[in-house]
Amino acid sequence: MKKRGWALLPFIVFIVLFAGVGIISGDFYGMPALVAFVAALFVGMLQNRDLTFDEKLHIISKGAGDVNIITMVLIFIVAGAFSGVVTAAGGVDSTVNFGLSILPPGLMVVGLFVIGCFISISMGTSMGTITALAPIALGVSQQTAFPLSLCIGAVVCGAMFGDNLSMISDTTIAAVRTQGCEMKDKFKQNFFIVLPAAVVTLIIFYVRTMEMTSVTKDVYEYNFVQVIPYLVVLIGALIGFNVFLVLISGIVLSMIVGVAFGKFTLLESFTAIGDGMAGLFEISVISIIVACIVSLIKNNGGIDLIIDTIKKRTKGKRGAEFGIAILVLLVDICTANNTVAIVMAGPIAKQIGDEFEVAPKRVASILDIFASVGQGLIPYGAQLLTAAALVGLTPLDIIPNLYYPILMAISAILFMLFRPQKLTSKQQAELDSQKTE
Repeated sequence: MKKRGWALLPFIVFIVLFAGVGIISGDFYGMPALVAFVAALFVGMLQNRDLTFDEKLHIISKGAGDVNIITMVLIFIVAGAFSGVVTAAGGVDSTVNFGLSILPPGLMVVGLFVIGCFISISMGTSMGTITALAPIALGVSQQTAFPLSLCIGAVVCGAMFGDNLSMISDTTIAAVRTQGCEMKDKFKQNFFIVLPAAVVTLIIFYVRTMEMTSVTKDVYEYNFVQVIPYLVVLIGALIGFNVFLVLISGIVLSMIVGVAFGKFTLLESFTAIGDGMAGLFEISVISIIVACIVSLIKNNGGIDLIIDTIKKRTKGKRGAEFGIAILVLLVDICTANNTVAIVMAGPIAKQIGDEFEVAPKRVASILDIFASVGQGLIPYGAQLLTAAALVGLTPLDIIPNLYYPILMAISAILFMLFRPQKLTSKQQAELDSQKTE
């Protein structure tokens, strides 16, 4: 297939529409991502006159019907169902209050970070974590000498920790399914990369607050039984149980807990499940539309063009890993949505990983980490905009306290630089040939 730069036009159209409207209006969510993607798809359908419209429909149908795309969408929906019903059952409130109730006042900022880490891993959403913890961060700041920007910074850092680790996070699901690897394998790969960043972040928050006055009189009520569904899902996924069975078990358990504690009736639990599913409908449709666009671009030679461009500028696995990291980071900066960035960059990263023999779990980890790095730092991202709005600050007030995304990037870069690299089969063959000569 002849490689043509114009094959990438649909991606360019999306970025121009989405980022352009954001820059002009000052609102990066003024142009819905779905609208921009549909426009990009139509542009792609108008390209390549060598194919009929029906042939193009066949191409995009194969892309949308890929087993990884369908599996990803189904997991999105089931994960949304679990998130909806466990929240309605009181799981979020009890988990937050349990953590706060066992923390000494002097460790409140450190605690906000740690609780944010656990909540985001459990809920699978940085946005949900920020929404749950931001009002508490405001209260902690009002009762102590801890600056509000520091308290909310700890919350955002914790939210971004679990965003790329949680078994039910849309970013994790997208990263794993686009690379065709196991969830538990990606988690282990990811965890040991970001753990040093989390530990250093915790130390920084402790050092910054150790001399500050901290007295709080709040009493936090919780019921540990309401936390159990989160623990079941987290432990089950780590053990390696089928993700669908784990999530369905969590849904059933949450329904039982919610009914038992009077949070909702059995009939109302189905409404909570439906509301949770609805929250992930948009990203599910976007995933399908992006798969259609990628199929057209690939058929027109655009994916080969990107891969060959990266190949010319990289050598071996390490170069490929940096290429993937830069690719997804740039896409996230343009889209202001880390899940969309992974869905867009994932198929390209998959081919780069295959070409340079980078393990799928490693590619998935790099995708998820660097998409989160970008999302955790851009002032126009939903996470910072939401956090700032909830506590009456601006994103620029919070950014100086966002140690974790920066340290996560540094940790991942060091991991890629210094982890021993095995030769690709091509490099090994060349080395064997030189020895023979």
